[in-house]
Amino acid sequence: MSNTYIYTAVYKHEDNGTISVYFPDIDNCFTMGDTIDECISNAKECLELYIEAELDENNALPKPTNYEAVCGNKFLVVADVENMKKQNRSVNKTVTLPYWLNDAAEKAHINFSGVLQDALKQRLSVSEHERKYKRETTNQQ
Repeated sequence: MSNTYIYTAVYKHEDNGTISVYFPDIDNCFTMGDTIDECISNAKECLELYIEAELDENNALPKPTNYEAVCGNKFLVVADVENMKKQNRSVNKTVTLPYWLNDAAEKAHINFSGVLQDALKQRLSVSEHERKYKRETTNQQ
């Protein structure tokens, strides 16, 4: 089975200055942005998350519109689910803590992984769904 999926995305300039994007082949899968470039990036992420969720639930994906029929204010979005899963996989890190701090955290039932993730996101100024930082660091490797 291929890990690349191509669906038509349609964009529309809204009265408030934003650009909305939806996928005519997929119900309830839509996003928005301030520029076309941002919309393309957001649409790619939206489509990847949708496909990943559907595949995780063993649901059939809707048949995409033939891309040769796409014209006008439509663009193609390629979802690289395999790469997305790779980027979102967990990795193990070993940390060193003073005994007293470890003891206090364990007594308070602190989730060490969660605290480290939250601290890194705050330090790096990234959110749970922000992919820009991830893509930039991946491209540098």
